[in-house]
Amino acid sequence: MKSLGPEDRLILYIDGASRGNPGRAGAGIWITNREGEKISEVSRYLGHKTNNEAEYWALLLGLREAKRLGGEALHIFTDSELVERQIKGIYRVRDLNLKALHRKVIESLKTFSSIEIKSIPREGNKEADRLANQAIRRRMAEEKRKEGVEGEQMVAPPDITQCGKSGGEESPSSAGQGGP
Repeated sequence: MKSLGPEDRLILYIDGASRGNPGRAGAGIWITNREGEKISEVSRYLGHKTNNEAEYWALLLGLREAKRLGGEALHIFTDSELVERQIKGIYRVRDLNLKALHRKVIESLKTFSSIEIKSIPREGNKEADRLANQAIRRRMAEEKRKEGVEGEQMVAPPDITQCGKSGGEESPSSAGQGGP
């Protein structure tokens, strides 16, 4: 991967998803250079969150990834008009959980030389959407697999020492009664 110079602008596509709202949530981040070539992608399961919380987490994780990549100038695309307008100060942040995330995002944004954020239609954010939903599907598959393993462990394997004995009765020798 080529190193980024100060004139290089990273393009971030971010998306948060929540099944149930609140419910299982995921964040997707798709990062490209100016030419549209993929530089990085992130698909992260977030736990139990609202959709708006997931959108903010996607932005926060995207900023962390951009910083890790050496990005200084960012153009951020989101399909969340709420997040875009709250970051720009057009809308107030009222929800307490979102206030804390908003503060973290604003602090993180200060570490970049320039940022632009714009809301776009969902159709223009397909890669980030795919990554957010992939994180949720991956977790659900892990949970299902884990449930299957635990279910198998609950069924005890047959005890081979009891083979040939009827009804689980003890033999005289195993009951300490001696044999014939």
